[in-house]
Amino acid sequence: MFCFTNLYIQKRYQEAIEDITKRMGAGMAKFICKEVETIDDYDEYCHYAAGLVGLGLSKIFIASELEILTPDWKQISNSTGLFLQKTNIIKDYLEDINERPKSRMFWPREIWGKYVDKLEDFKNEEKATKAVQCLNEMVTNALNHVEDCLKSLASLRDPAIFQSCAIPQIVAIGTLALCYNNVQVFRGVVRLRRGLIAKVIDRTKTMDDVYGAFYDFSCMLQTKVDNNDPNAMKTLNRLETIKKFCKENGGLHKRKSYVNDETQSKAIFVVMFVLLLAIVVVYLKANQCK
Repeated sequence: MFCFTNLYIQKRYQEAIEDITKRMGAGMAKFICKEVETIDDYDEYCHYAAGLVGLGLSKIFIASELEILTPDWKQISNSTGLFLQKTNIIKDYLEDINERPKSRMFWPREIWGKYVDKLEDFKNEEKATKAVQCLNEMVTNALNHVEDCLKSLASLRDPAIFQSCAIPQIVAIGTLALCYNNVQVFRGVVRLRRGLIAKVIDRTKTMDDVYGAFYDFSCMLQTKVDNNDPNAMKTLNRLETIKKFCKENGGLHKRKSYVNDETQSKAIFVVMFVLLLAIVVVYLKANQCK
């Protein structure tokens, strides 16, 4: 494989890019005809689509001599890609299922087959309860990669590389918190507000910031767990494990909370709205008296 841009890329980077590109192309070609049936298929597809990107970036970072290898670098680099890819697959359900001329179906049958006969059935309002239960199981599956993602970020030394890798991971955990138990995933677009993403970009400087963000969004997700959900206990256990990992490794008291900020902003908005409404009422009454 040769690209004109290779002329401007150093040999050590070319080798990493060519290796990953070849492996990605071969893997993605495998899924042109093969459907995602099992959770193993799901993990394999996500590995080809994004896990290899994580591995490739690690190879490039190491080749640059800005970063060093850790014993488990392959596993944790792959997990960072899987976490991002699974988040996108979850939030993009409606876009993928409505794709023409043929739907894109990446949710594994091993999961959605417990709830409906056809994946597209989740669009139907009468299947809303089953759709949300399946969605929650998909989110819980994605949360299995969190500790590896945090280990991968903690291993990075260069500030610019750290930020470029950390911000997408925080946006991913925030997106999962927003999607969890949210039927809107099957009705329209679900994504974090731009203002919140701006806060993530502005505040993500250290691993303490990352641990804090993951802790916050895990707390947010935890408040949405319905005890009647068939996977509620599994989800809660996963979240407790993530929160424990963050508390043991990060200084959570040293940074601002995304959750508290959101609650405080809503409270301020309500107070301002009530004050404005009171002013309008007083003004209208004054005019009536005249």
